[in-house]
Amino acid sequence: MNTQIKNWFSSGRPYVWLNAGAVTVSAIMVIGLLLLIAVRGLEHFWPADIAVFDYYAEPDAEKVSYMGEYIDRDTVTRARAGNIKYEGDEFTRYLLKIGNRDVYGLDFAWVIGAGIKNESYPEDATIIERREWGNLHGFIKSVTVNGQTIESGDIWQTFQETVEASNKIHEEIRHIEKDLIGAINYKMERLRLQERRLEIKGNKTPEELADLESKRAELQSEYNVYTEQLAKLYKEFNEPFFVAVLAGGKEKTVNFSIVVRAFRPNAMSVFDKIGFYFEKLWEFLSDEPREANTEGGIFPAIFGTVLMVIIMSILVTPFGVVAAVYLREYASQGPFTRLVRIAVNNLAGVPSVVYGVFGLGFFVYFLGGSIDQLFFKASLPAPTFGTPGLLWASLTLAILTVPVVIVATEEGLSRVPRAIREGSLAVGATKAETMWRTVLPMTAPAMITGLILAVARAAGEVAPLMLVGVVKLAPSLPLDANAPFLHLDRKFMHLGFHIYDVGFQSPNVEAARPLVYATALLLVLLIIVLNLTAIRIRNNLREKYRAAEQN
Repeated sequence: MNTQIKNWFSSGRPYVWLNAGAVTVSAIMVIGLLLLIAVRGLEHFWPADIAVFDYYAEPDAEKVSYMGEYIDRDTVTRARAGNIKYEGDEFTRYLLKIGNRDVYGLDFAWVIGAGIKNESYPEDATIIERREWGNLHGFIKSVTVNGQTIESGDIWQTFQETVEASNKIHEEIRHIEKDLIGAINYKMERLRLQERRLEIKGNKTPEELADLESKRAELQSEYNVYTEQLAKLYKEFNEPFFVAVLAGGKEKTVNFSIVVRAFRPNAMSVFDKIGFYFEKLWEFLSDEPREANTEGGIFPAIFGTVLMVIIMSILVTPFGVVAAVYLREYASQGPFTRLVRIAVNNLAGVPSVVYGVFGLGFFVYFLGGSIDQLFFKASLPAPTFGTPGLLWASLTLAILTVPVVIVATEEGLSRVPRAIREGSLAVGATKAETMWRTVLPMTAPAMITGLILAVARAAGEVAPLMLVGVVKLAPSLPLDANAPFLHLDRKFMHLGFHIYDVGFQSPNVEAARPLVYATALLLVLLIIVLNLTAIRIRNNLREKYRAAEQN
């Protein structure tokens, strides 16, 4: 028996099974984690039914009327429940989203199940999503449009039509303010800087000033036209309002100008809820955030993350490849080269926040400040590149990930057979031509592997970005229709920082929790998509050069 066990261990089979078991457990843990994140995040967009009930915190306490949706439940002991007078040692309590933060001061409340009485689910119970103060839960009593008040008939249809019309006006106002007037303000600022540059150079001639004033007057004329349009739109926008009856009978008057949408989940069929679910999911992916990032969408964060990763990839690949080629093909393989390789390997283990401090000190303050002094004197003392922005964030992450690209590229160069180099040199090619036309193309899969690892790390980094360019809410995207179109000096939003901000800095923790899961899931999916794209390119290159070697 002992001999059989010894032979079994000597065969290596236990270690194969051990490795297989470890891989299986790891895969199950990763899949389980992703499923947990997906369920917790995606269930947030489902329109849950809204309950109306009377609540008694104590058997002899005063009645409080609640209207809200059940979010969570748990079991608490009598001591944790505050030694309430209901019978029992343990109590089930429910987390209820009651909305109406402007009325109650908070839009979530914990209630003890024993105190819930007269629960019902009326079909006309309405959830109204607002641009400020969160959701409003209530019953629509009346709608006033164009001075006419509607209290009977098909009031729900009138309400929805008014919401739709109000949202169209809101989009038109937003387009004028952000796009049209924003473009005018941008051009006006460019004219101001142009005048300042002329003043610095001493070329502020009457002809130049007259030309600038002419352009400024033309822009001011356009601005006045848009402000007149805005005045009319705002007047039309702020006129309609409605009256809602809250739980307990209290009435509240609300302008349609702050309403995003309204729905009655208790009256919705399964297909209606599915349609609403995908509508909310699309809003999450395509809209801008609101309500301290706890409502709306995260499109600016998605855009900023993808753009930063693309710029970082463009910056890190040439530097990493050039360094690897020099170390492997041109540098003398002596103590100095070995020391450089040790330094490169050690750089991969430096905490990322250290790179952020380096980026802030070198890129932002030193390099960016020098660029401002040389090319943007007209903007001073307001910095242009001497402040955190997209370019410095991308460069910082490029420095952070360049060791990965160097190591992967060196490994690829070492796998290219020496005979291929010698064959190229034998037919008359120079060393540079051999490297450029033969060796580097065959090393491309290894380069892409390094880039994949770099993207996977850079896309999830948060600590260095907090110092070199990422913000809670960016006023505009780094890419727009204003020349030079790509604004590398602008600050941007990032999914990783958005998760940190919503999860740890939000004043409304319960509202932020599901968005943390949803954003985390989206960040993981985004990294997977970027990596799969790079893997596809790498596999195509491998097949291409494998076929070339066979021929």
